[in-house]
Amino acid sequence: MSTTRRTPEQVWREMQRGNARFVAGEPQHPRQDVDRRTELAAFQAPHAALFGCSDSRLAAEIIFDKGLGDLFVVRNAGQVISDSVIGSLEYAVAVLKVPLILVLGHDECGAVAAAISAVDADSPALPVHIQGLVDQIMPAVDRVRLAAGSPDAAGVDALEVGREHLRDTVGALLASSELISDEVAAGTLAIVGANYRLREGRVVPDVVVGQL
Repeated sequence: MSTTRRTPEQVWREMQRGNARFVAGEPQHPRQDVDRRTELAAFQAPHAALFGCSDSRLAAEIIFDKGLGDLFVVRNAGQVISDSVIGSLEYAVAVLKVPLILVLGHDECGAVAAAISAVDADSPALPVHIQGLVDQIMPAVDRVRLAAGSPDAAGVDALEVGREHLRDTVGALLASSELISDEVAAGTLAIVGANYRLREGRVVPDVVVGQL
């Protein structure tokens, strides 16, 4: 297995090409055979780390037409930052030497919808751990609601909340990890924040930090 380190730009272009194949309905399903499985048994060198929402429709290797060992994937509902997320991504950067972190949100996100619904005073109480996830999305909800002059959930644009939350997540990742921010500053790591469009299958970049 080659351990030659790719640049952030090379990896991002590869991921874009894979997503384009998926969108076109022409996936190659690379590196998914028995030989690849055997090759990876004692070693991994993923191309990129992906931090995304746990939504069942965001199957990372499928939507980027990747294979076994290609992506180091971290997911939770609403792609919200936590110590375990940061630690996992720092491992990907420091130990596995990935040159790219992709933070992936999407439309029709249940966690975003729950955060918007929580604006209304009569919204039902959520289980405590779900509430903990929703609380991290609320700043994005509040900004979008105030910008729209909306007193309740009805006037809040879920797509805009998703975009704002994605940007918040990228910002929080940089602010929380000196290791990651130092690698970005050194030019050896880039972060792309993108949104996945469920109906099209297309990944749309929204924010880039670092050199691509």
